Amino acid sequence: MRITVTSNGNTVVYILNDSGASRSLYNQLPMIVDVENYGGIEKIFYPPEKLNTADTPLAKGANAGTLAYYAPWGDVVMFYASFGSAAGLYELGHVVFGQEQIEELSGTIRIEKEVK
Repeated sequence: MRITVTSNGNTVVYILNDSGASRSLYNQLPMIVDVENYGGIEKIFYPPEKLNTADTPLAKGANAGTLAYYAPWGDVVMFYASFGSAAGLYELGHVVFGQEQIEELSGTIRIEKEVK
């Protein structure tokens, strides 16, 4: 499963792992949501519905390019700098294109299933 995130001419492509949370996110697409900068290392957005974290691995050592879900807040996290780990942070996948553009995402973003 691959998804594209676009905003203001920037495109980022992620490949998702085969987990409950990734499938939950994928099944909600397409979506248009606001993105926020958080902590100077990540961009976050809130999907319309919380993700099912069954069989989803914890994010251990989130690096730049990691896509994750922070269950306590219900937000999806796009890391553009290394973070580490946190309780309730689940790994969804990683970037395969446009990693340098994650930090440039702002305002409203569109997230879609990648069509080949």
